[in-house]
Amino acid sequence: MNMRLTQAPIDTLCAHALRFLAIDAVEAAKSGHPGMPMGMAEIAVALWTRHLRHDPAAPAWPDRDRFVLSNGHGSMLLYALLHLTGYELPMDELRRFRQLDSRTPGHPEVGHTPGVETTTGPLGQGLANAVGMALAEKLLAAQFNRPGHTIVDHRTWVFLGDGCMMEGISHEAASFAGVQRLSKLICFWDDNRISIDGNVAGWFGDDTPARFRAYGWNVIAAVDGHDVEAVDRAIHEALANADNDIGPTLICCRTTIGRGSPAKAGSAEVHGAPLGAAEVAATRAALGWPHAPFEIPDEVRAAFDAREPGAARRAAWQARVEAYAAAFPDEAAEFHRRMAGELPVGFTVLANAILRGVHNDCSSDCTSDCASNAASVATRKAGQQAIGRLARALPELLGGSADLTHSNLTDWPGCGAVRADRPGRHINWGVREFGMAAALNGIALHGGFIPFGATFLVFSDYARNAIRMSALMRQRVIYVMTHDSIALGEDGPTHQPVEHLPSLRLIPQLDVWRPCDAVETQAAWNAAVARRDGPSLLALSRQNLPHQARAPAQLQAIGCGGYVLADAAATALVVIATGSEVALAMALRARLADEGVGVRVVSMPCTAAFDRQPADYRAAVLPPGVPRLVLEAARPDAWWRYLAGVRGAVVGIERFGESAPAGELLPRFGLDAEAVMAAARTLLATP
Repeated sequence: MNMRLTQAPIDTLCAHALRFLAIDAVEAAKSGHPGMPMGMAEIAVALWTRHLRHDPAAPAWPDRDRFVLSNGHGSMLLYALLHLTGYELPMDELRRFRQLDSRTPGHPEVGHTPGVETTTGPLGQGLANAVGMALAEKLLAAQFNRPGHTIVDHRTWVFLGDGCMMEGISHEAASFAGVQRLSKLICFWDDNRISIDGNVAGWFGDDTPARFRAYGWNVIAAVDGHDVEAVDRAIHEALANADNDIGPTLICCRTTIGRGSPAKAGSAEVHGAPLGAAEVAATRAALGWPHAPFEIPDEVRAAFDAREPGAARRAAWQARVEAYAAAFPDEAAEFHRRMAGELPVGFTVLANAILRGVHNDCSSDCTSDCASNAASVATRKAGQQAIGRLARALPELLGGSADLTHSNLTDWPGCGAVRADRPGRHINWGVREFGMAAALNGIALHGGFIPFGATFLVFSDYARNAIRMSALMRQRVIYVMTHDSIALGEDGPTHQPVEHLPSLRLIPQLDVWRPCDAVETQAAWNAAVARRDGPSLLALSRQNLPHQARAPAQLQAIGCGGYVLADAAATALVVIATGSEVALAMALRARLADEGVGVRVVSMPCTAAFDRQPADYRAAVLPPGVPRLVLEAARPDAWWRYLAGVRGAVVGIERFGESAPAGELLPRFGLDAEAVMAAARTLLATP
């Protein structure tokens, strides 16, 4: 079978180089996905040698184009492109594909390999990341560009496959992108009609071009994905769409998976397994590729090398930035600060002052019965107030809600709604929790913003994999999850979270905060915006919670994740509580004090932050040998690790909730004063 291609010789050579780097790396690893790189090689040649604006010497250049490989299983295509265009990714790393400590892991990982913009692999999320990146570019341009001075102007390019299209998140992301008219978002659909199980005709019959037209996208259909010139013409049309600001573009590329393999092209066999030595040899013969594994002709290297043009583009941009800085020095300094991810000078001092102010305001409002006056506030409302305070100091704060703005309370005075023709700072994501969370990752990855998004805590399940990706990528994304327990009441068990808090705490590198009052809520927000090495999730109450008085040292200790809120001269029992159950712990302390029993109350709004503290701090908060009682309106299982080596008990919830007013539910589930008093007495009586 002769499968030599008929396009320009250098384009053919470049495409074959990409194919064989993927083939040979997968063969060496005895693991991987050669089919997609073999099928999308010409598309990659057209984009990367003719249109992609980047500088391999400066992978973090702010105005570079963003490239997202949403079908991340085809990672060797990206690694080959990065190597050939001049990134710091030597051939030895391609030889070590999928090996321990290599820079070429099985799926692309941001921060691990230079030139990789986002971690992809969970299908469809790369597209949603790209939507976030394109939105960030559009909003940043609106904020900083001035007539005659354009410093933000780049495109976001996406490769995606049938699997991405089948995932529901592709609908969420593409629909939102169309409504927002993200014209600089250009996607290439690898329409090869093959997935792991075989030909997709039996399970994927969508009219994809019609679907995307319905979203408001421009669709360029029936492009021969193996013809570099045809792809190039489609790209020019897409760029014209971007220049005319008429919405995002989908380029539909008809391809053959595993193109070039005589026995396996067009079949599922080539999707996720090495070709095998015999088929590798047959493919070399069929494509007329005489070179040894990992050997690349000089003319191919020259055609791909992006270092000189990349440096020239970046230098031209730098000249524009210098002219901008001369005309708008304050705006230029702000742009550089935000793109570096740095908080304003003096922000820590300001944040501490805000926290003291919240505490002082609540304390001055507080009477002897804090639950009955102005100091009693739902932490979701306290969260809205915290957002408003921080937004005045942080113009990069950008957030919204998945159609629950007036329940989550995520807007603030003067925020302005983000619309296709109007920039703002509050995003109405619609009922798209998963798409929202993945797009937030893209906004954070792009830079220039601190993004947050909100929904009910129970619906974190919809967003969970994107939350996990936030943590895996260590991105500063803030999740606001309200209605945090069965105390939300009448909506019943479909909306009442029970297992969610312990489940979310299991995600490495995710800080889960469950504050007990307005002061802890402000402290949680302060910590979340200051944290640069991972996401934070704030679980906030629907019901009002009373203010807790604190000394100055206690205010600072909130950031440690767990601290002594109230102590006793002689501690017979330590009660650990979070959120709404802190008030229950304080009431228990008062009752036991009347009986001569000393109780220390430890508020632990963030177990992850507490676990990062030095051992001596943790031991000082939770003294060895003293019985411990934990109170939290959630599954109790994970708390037992804090009870190791001491007598202990956990009062939590072991089953789903019910539909009823909160005042009736809490006693039913053993989360009232009498139930916790009984638990404490039992624990104290146990030898």
